[in-house]
Amino acid sequence: MDTAKTAVVTKPGKRPAAPAVPAISRPMGLEPATARAPKPPPQPEESLGLEAFRSIDRMREALTAQATGGLSPAALALAFMDWSIHLAVAPGKRMELVWKGSEKAGRFGAHLLSASTGTHAPPCIEPLPGDSRFTAKAWQKPPFCFWAQAFLLGQQWWHNATREVPGVAPHHEDVVSFTARQLLDMFSPSNNPFANPEVIERTLKTGGANFIQGYQNWLEDVGRLATGQARVGPERFAAAGDVAVTPGKAVYRNPLMQLIQYEPTTETVHAEPILIVPAWIMKYYILDLSPGNSLVRYLVNQGYTVFCISWRNPTADDRDLTMDDYRRSGVMAALDCVNAIVPDQKVHATGYCLGGTLMSIVAAAMARADDQRLASLTLLAAQTDFTEPGELALFIDHSQLHVLESMMWNRGYLTGDQMGGSFQLLRTNDLIWSRLVHDYLMGERSPMFDLIAWNADSTRMPYKMHSEYLQRLYLDNELAAGRFMVDGRSAAIQNIRAPMFVVGTERDHVAPWRSVYKIHYLSDTDVTFVLTSGGHNAGIVSEPDRPNRRFRVTLKKADDVCLDPDEWSAAATQKMGSWWIEWSGWLDARSSAKRARPPSMGAPGKGYACLGDAPGTHVFQR
Repeated sequence: MDTAKTAVVTKPGKRPAAPAVPAISRPMGLEPATARAPKPPPQPEESLGLEAFRSIDRMREALTAQATGGLSPAALALAFMDWSIHLAVAPGKRMELVWKGSEKAGRFGAHLLSASTGTHAPPCIEPLPGDSRFTAKAWQKPPFCFWAQAFLLGQQWWHNATREVPGVAPHHEDVVSFTARQLLDMFSPSNNPFANPEVIERTLKTGGANFIQGYQNWLEDVGRLATGQARVGPERFAAAGDVAVTPGKAVYRNPLMQLIQYEPTTETVHAEPILIVPAWIMKYYILDLSPGNSLVRYLVNQGYTVFCISWRNPTADDRDLTMDDYRRSGVMAALDCVNAIVPDQKVHATGYCLGGTLMSIVAAAMARADDQRLASLTLLAAQTDFTEPGELALFIDHSQLHVLESMMWNRGYLTGDQMGGSFQLLRTNDLIWSRLVHDYLMGERSPMFDLIAWNADSTRMPYKMHSEYLQRLYLDNELAAGRFMVDGRSAAIQNIRAPMFVVGTERDHVAPWRSVYKIHYLSDTDVTFVLTSGGHNAGIVSEPDRPNRRFRVTLKKADDVCLDPDEWSAAATQKMGSWWIEWSGWLDARSSAKRARPPSMGAPGKGYACLGDAPGTHVFQR
């Protein structure tokens, strides 16, 4: 099956795209004397290389990547060479490091002397925010407190050594500092069974049985990894049984996605439906987890007709799928289906993560084509400007992209495990080392809940689409620059006139909130921006009954002065509770005052018959 061709599906009632007519520049105030034919869009320059020789390089790179875990040795070597050379020719920086090392040694010596007297000695250094390795009471007693303090002081010194070296490129500085932190974390006393007081206490309590159980846990995990099985625990959260259980029907299917329509729970509904576009990096049902924390169920209970895309898990046959295939056969096809089932009504479009980036591209292209079918645009932890994408950019430069492209070229896709490994490296203490200590040294399985089970249900990324996404958005930043072309025209965010509701999360390592905030600099419409507590996933899954939730919110109208992120943070109104309630009220204010009877499930007369119960079939693909 030629997936690249069959993924573009035309359904009855679909609105044809406006013809691509590039703008013709001319001196201001002058009109052409005669009609001129439109200039064709610029064609990419022909490659100087021959594909046969390029294939040799790709094969070599793909084989190397198997040994390096997908990391580029060249990128690491360039970064460390840049850092080491500039450090070697910076005597002032080296003298500063000697002085700081002496100062830290003095502080540590004073701490030892104070503690040796038997009096309570305050720590000479505190862990960084979010570092919970040394918070247990046992770590506050000698000699464990000494080991922890020495480690934290050394960690701080190496941070100073890898930062602010004159002349080092910012990206190389980030790579060196990140790599040094990963190496240091490997040798943390919390990972040493002879230096971790919690492990020692557990060993004395169980008579060493924790190590026996930990060894059995390790054997089980290694066996599952060798046979390609998922980690222990997620099987307790099966789709359609424990998670993704909101009632609904699959009303449309093509080779790229399924569209789910959820059954109403109220006698009347808002006239405008909601279309949710999730990321295709993971399964869609993070927005429909357990009944108590399902965003989909919450919206349905608020009287909205909700549609959600469930993306197909691509295989090697889908290697040539592009970003535009996801736009056409994904969002635009889903929008046509929603318009057929709920005719003559605008749609509240919602995108999460990569789905939000795609939804912003779609909205910009629709605005350029004068397609006014959107009532509003909601972006959840989604970036539109990639100049500051956070630590994820450590794995995205031209050398690293070449490695990733070679791996995907060889297989036809990027595996979910490879992407998951990159995300885990951003939070090694929480996602790697703490789990190893808990499972293998303490001998206890880490608790499993629905969000972690969903995170283990990974998907793949098609070769061409992922390469295009990294190159055009991360490296070239075409969307923010107004150079992202759709049907020969620029998809400029500035053209969107629908009001926006944009959510960032405080501890987001994938889409940092300051990066998400940049939508203010790109848009010429009303933007309601929310900054909520939590991370990229847990901050979005924020049901109203969850304790200790808070968020800040402001409305910037199109003609208001734009604040920088720090100014915004200081001026924003803080509220306690879930941002879901704020969003629901925002949607209500932008929906028709008159409610309507719920629409039928599907539209068989228009070619959108019900294809089965939610969550459909795509969600079960492995």
